Amino acid sequence: MRHPPIMSRNTEDAAPAASVTRLGGPRSDRSRAGTVPRMPYPVDHVLRYGSHPEQLADVRLARHDPSRAVVLLVHGGFWRQEYDRHHTDALAADLTGEGFTVASVEYRRLGGSGGWPATFDDVAAAVDTLPDLVAATTHDAQRVVLLGHSAGGHLVLWAAGRHHLPATSRWHLPERPSLQGIVALAPVADLAMGDRLSLDDDAVAQLLGGHLVEQPERYAQCDPSAPLPPAARTVIVHGSEDRHVPIALSHRYIEATLAETADVRLDVIEGAEHFAVIEPGSPAWPRVLAALDSVLGD
Repeated sequence: MRHPPIMSRNTEDAAPAASVTRLGGPRSDRSRAGTVPRMPYPVDHVLRYGSHPEQLADVRLARHDPSRAVVLLVHGGFWRQEYDRHHTDALAADLTGEGFTVASVEYRRLGGSGGWPATFDDVAAAVDTLPDLVAATTHDAQRVVLLGHSAGGHLVLWAAGRHHLPATSRWHLPERPSLQGIVALAPVADLAMGDRLSLDDDAVAQLLGGHLVEQPERYAQCDPSAPLPPAARTVIVHGSEDRHVPIALSHRYIEATLAETADVRLDVIEGAEHFAVIEPGSPAWPRVLAALDSVLGD
């Protein structure tokens, strides 16, 4: 199969050393969000997994040779266009120092050309194709771990359970995806509950084109708590003081997937809020690294 072209780091898609909106309060507070300087986190390659401008991933190579694993990193931001892969650049760069090769996945989002079904098309395509593209670039086949934050946490949990979708689904996989593990950080792990709570001004309903009562079939295909148990060992890391994505969503996911005998675990970080789990150097960060160690068996 012919792969999309691989581009070098010196492209217009690489992370700029400019400014970035600070991710902070709830949606109603975002007008007060300031900007902070963005450090340049060099990108080794930009890989395209499709023809749309958003279908790409920034690849940062491990500082160890060979790397411990390839991490496919899916950013959050309630699936909205205003947030892109660059707000997890510091996380990706830190993981390279821990021996991981990291592919930071971009995808179509709400307010652009995303939502149902494009956002799911992109994440499915990225998970299916990027491991081979990274291996062709590094000449080093590796174990693959999915890592996602917030809305990205939802997307990696969903992607890891696509073999449970009905054969009529456009995202159905006939076999388990070849994954070493999944780590979801403060994920929107239960879309039905997220819809009931009207998270981020009804972001879930906007993603799926309606509320649960209006689009039950879409929720059944896209809610990892449906249940769609993941294909590999899974650790969820969630702060007890998360006011953006309440920890109750992760508890609900654990209950649903354990009923299906999935290998899942929830690590609750007392006192942590939503963004602590993506901030290298925060008190929560060692727990994120421990979750990666756990799914790898290291």
